[in-house]
Amino acid sequence: MSAQIIPVDPFDYVVFGGTGDLAERKLLPALYLRMKDEQFSAPSRIIGASRSAMSTQEYQAFAKQALAKFVDISYQDNEAIAAFLECLDYVQVDAKSDAGWAELEALLANNNNQIAAYYLAVGPSLFGDIAERLHRFNMVHDNARIVVEKPIGRDLKSAQALNDDIGRYFKEEQVFRIDHYLGKETVQNLMALRFANALFEPLWNSAHIDHVQITVAESIGVGGRGDYYNRAGAMRDMVQNHLLQLLCLVAMEPPASDDADAVRDEKLKILRALKPIDSNNFEQMTVRGQYVAGASSSEGAVPSYIDEITDEQSTTETFVAIKTEIENWRWAGVPFYLRTGKRMPMRASEIVITFKPIPHSIFDKNAGKPISNRLVIRLQPNEGVKQWIMIKDPGPGGMRLRHVPLDMSFADSFEMRAPDAYERLLMDVIRGNQTLFMRRDEVVAAWKWVDPILEAWVESATSPNQYTSGTAGPASAIALIERDGRSWHDVSEF
Repeated sequence: MSAQIIPVDPFDYVVFGGTGDLAERKLLPALYLRMKDEQFSAPSRIIGASRSAMSTQEYQAFAKQALAKFVDISYQDNEAIAAFLECLDYVQVDAKSDAGWAELEALLANNNNQIAAYYLAVGPSLFGDIAERLHRFNMVHDNARIVVEKPIGRDLKSAQALNDDIGRYFKEEQVFRIDHYLGKETVQNLMALRFANALFEPLWNSAHIDHVQITVAESIGVGGRGDYYNRAGAMRDMVQNHLLQLLCLVAMEPPASDDADAVRDEKLKILRALKPIDSNNFEQMTVRGQYVAGASSSEGAVPSYIDEITDEQSTTETFVAIKTEIENWRWAGVPFYLRTGKRMPMRASEIVITFKPIPHSIFDKNAGKPISNRLVIRLQPNEGVKQWIMIKDPGPGGMRLRHVPLDMSFADSFEMRAPDAYERLLMDVIRGNQTLFMRRDEVVAAWKWVDPILEAWVESATSPNQYTSGTAGPASAIALIERDGRSWHDVSEF
């Protein structure tokens, strides 16, 4: 089965931070792959913009190296690469001064009515400066969009300030707050599973579901992101955006349509219905951890977080586990367990829906105990869905129950390359489709829930629980779920 490629309208993509890590690893490769799949319409351009002194030819050489390094060799086509490089331009600009902005304005002036997307692959401290200069140099118009990466602030107050800085010059419908997790194929398939099938939605409630687990595990440490990560921690880096967005898609009510605001209205209701966690209950509902030296499956012996960032006093969490509930009719009494961490046994992101056990087993004890059905949605790696059910173990000798998965691997089911999340989201910006992007009120609601947890951690003046690199987190995270008679799903089972 092959996908239908629908070309987008001609555009100018201006990537601020065009020589940075994100542009090199993700944005340039994603744009190349979209062009290779013939999704561009002429005349479309990609314009790198940064403080680095560089000619257009030098930027094209930089992009060529990025493609060689970060695009699978089977998709490196010399003719396609040459055509892509011809679309590239470069302007040296300084976000903190007016240097280079007139040159950028002149470059875009010839395409005044064309879609212009400004991707801010820079630190949040520069968002307001860039937005203001785009406005002052006449580059904000009806066909302009601005794309901002996380973190959108480090708390509610700073998030509101950032949104205000951008909102002075761009309308809300022109602002695309990107969360690359929402661009993953399986995340969108969660919508299809729920709302395009009669099988699951009647069971998608507290009468049939025992609990939900959402795990985003990383096997790597902080690497070159130590300075940023030590200021952010796992709660700001992962929970406030990625995990809460996944929770919303699992738990939201059916929207009236797949229109962007219809979907985001329902997500907002979930964020506002989350049971508060604060200084009164954080010890029972949250766990935070920090990795110490150990072993990694891919790197062997690895240092502790403290050694990686060279800050012996750091109390930044590299692991978070949370138990929460959604206070509405559909989900009342159903716990949602969230966890994320670095230096865990493997890289894996998944959503596990565990259904309630059968009310009565008709089988004798020799058959074995029925195990609750589970729906496991794997986001990465090896995207796919497994429905775990009970069957009879084949063969003679009486009834023996066996827990087995009905397996759907996307790689096996479709004869096509699964596009990277950035490929989809970058094109959605050009289409003006905001379904997979966060609205301002979503960001506010998420911070309103997260801030009291962060404040409670600070007020408690306690250090994160330690866990050895290569393990699944601190023992207290296991206790968090096992107090309820449940266990974390083993991500290696998929």
